Amino acid sequence: MLVHGNLTIETVPAIFAAGLKQLSGENMRVDFSHVEAVDSAAISLLLGWARAASHYRHGLRITGLPDDMQSLARLYGVVDMLPQQSDEPFRGVERSEQSPG
Repeated sequence: MLVHGNLTIETVPAIFAAGLKQLSGENMRVDFSHVEAVDSAAISLLLGWARAASHYRHGLRITGLPDDMQSLARLYGVVDMLPQQSDEPFRGVERSEQSPG
């Protein structure tokens, strides 16, 4: 899944739902390198996906986590709860989601 644009309270619900749908059936890799703006909803999205991945016993790997998201996670004390970040580049986009707005 490729996430781009804004990852905020307005856009997170649709993106979260798409990720849950994918996680219910398979492992998911998410590229955040094209995200332009974030708020605390972005952290909730990641933690929710991590819970869902654990529930479904599927893997969740992330890449390109913006500095703003990492800073928010440190501020909230949840860095260790985030999905494992991979430096491995994608060999193609598995699924693309564009945040509305």
